[in-house]
Amino acid sequence: MARMHSRAKGKSGSNKPLKRSVPSWVRYNAKEVELLIGKLGKDDVPPSKIGLLLRDNYGIPDVKTLTGKTITQILAEKKLLLEVPEDLRNLIRKAAMIRKHLEENHKDMPAKRGLQLTESKIARLVRYYKNTKKLPVTWKYDPKKASTYLD
Repeated sequence: MARMHSRAKGKSGSNKPLKRSVPSWVRYNAKEVELLIGKLGKDDVPPSKIGLLLRDNYGIPDVKTLTGKTITQILAEKKLLLEVPEDLRNLIRKAAMIRKHLEENHKDMPAKRGLQLTESKIARLVRYYKNTKKLPVTWKYDPKKASTYLD
């Protein structure tokens, strides 16, 4: 399948193991992992970074096989999840940075095209999150108020 905004058809990437069982070398049980995720969530660590920290520092390869829940589900149970999902926040941050660049370099047409592509991704993601009820139906992306979504 081709990439979203290019004709490239990259095949590289990692795959999950076929065997979906907890490895014997994992030293943590499900409760301890949930407590670790709660502790890291209170320190305002985003869910993607929590997964990396658990993998690299604690030797936990996959939270879902260990606990039966994803990191975002655990954070939602503990009411530590942010209002705007992490991937949408990152796209909004990227669009804000491109806008700031375009204020100084208003003739940079490739950057203008990048902003259009980024904002179309934001629009699609907002539509998806509204349909899945992760964002309120009244939520609206406003580029002028992008910094308020990031706080």
